Order: sequence, then C-alpha cells, then structure tokens
Amino acid sequence: MSRKQVIAGLVVLALIVLGVAAYVVMAPGGNTDLASGEPGYKFTITAYDRTLGNPKAPVQVIEYAAPTCPVCAHFNATMFPTMKQYIDAGKIYYVFRVMPLSQVDIAAEGMARCLPADNYFEFIDLLFRNQAKWDPDGHDIPDVHAALVDMGRIAGMSADQVDKCIGDEATQKKTSAIAEEANKTYGVDSTPTFFVDGQRSPYFATANDVKMYLDQVLARKK
Repeated sequence: MSRKQVIAGLVVLALIVLGVAAYVVMAPGGNTDLASGEPGYKFTITAYDRTLGNPKAPVQVIEYAAPTCPVCAHFNATMFPTMKQYIDAGKIYYVFRVMPLSQVDIAAEGMARCLPADNYFEFIDLLFRNQAKWDPDGHDIPDVHAALVDMGRIAGMSADQVDKCIGDEATQKKTSAIAEEANKTYGVDSTPTFFVDGQRSPYFATANDVKMYLDQVLARKK
C-alpha cells in the first residue's frame, strides 16, 4: 500500500464518526457562570487516556479537541498555560481526548500514539503550534503526507515509522470509537469541548475566563 493510499484509506474511518464535530467559531467575550447544580456525566478514565496531573486532584477536566482545529490551537497557545498552573498545583486532573474532524486528525493521533506516553502532549503541542505547516484546513498544503512526515521527523520519527503509525488500524478504530461515544453519549459536536467534573463548561474566550471558572469550581469544593 502506498503512502497516499494509507492517508486516503482513513477517509472511510473518519466517516464512522457520527455527527462529525465542527470547531467553534471564535467570538468576543465569555460566559464563566457555573452550571446549575445538576449532576454531570459520569466519565470512566482508562489507561488508554492521555492525562496530566494527579488522579486524586479535586477537579477533573476532560477536553475533546482535534489537532486540525484552529480554536483548539488557540486555546493551547493562549489559555492552556493558565490551566496548566492548576494541573501543576495538584488542583486539576486533566484528560485529553481527540475528537477528529477529518481523516487527517486520525492520522495525527496515530502518530502521537506511537510515541512514548511521556512525549504525547509534547507532540500534540508541536502540531497545534505548527498547524500552518501541515493542516490542510485553511492552509495551502500541497502534500499533507509529506507535511506530517516533517512533523514526525521533528519528533524523531522516520518516514517509515510515520506510515506505520498512521496505518495502525487498532488506533484508527479506537479514535473513531472515542469520537462516536463523545457524540452519542456526551453530545460533543464541536471542538474544543470541555467537561469539568462531568459538566460541560461554558465557552472560554480568554485565560481569565479559564481562571474565573476554575476558581468557582474549586471554591465549591471547600
């Protein structure tokens, strides 16, 4: 199977995802009000999940995002550092799950999953910060496969390793299954989507929105 066939073949798998997510259009302002006291969703965190922080932290945050999502990249660059402060302080247990918008996201997740778990977030950050170099959504990328190989090379992967990772059927199916569950069970229909202690969070427009919301959630724990 050629490299181009590997990428093309992922189109079928991408279509498995029900209600394919669309990224949120950036808008001014943010709503940081806490949801009502209604019970949230019950999430099961497994060994497959990629996480940061202490599992016993008082607050759990689950993010559904896509490597090709520009709003996700914006959050990663401008707001996640604020959230990371809470993670590092032992206040938040953070879980990251890929909600693919296209076959390219499935390919990117396949590459990230091939790396040691300790390097997973570093690679996702690399992808977010370099979307203009590999993401065909909104950018002129004549050869997406070659661009992904370049991203893999930065992470220490050879072209053959990139192809093997992209073509891993088990990871492809797992990524699609996670997305299907997110859509069917939790109503995820856009990226990024956050669940804080099981409740879907409001839209975050700024780092201050993140801080205000998390402080409110933590205050309820006292």
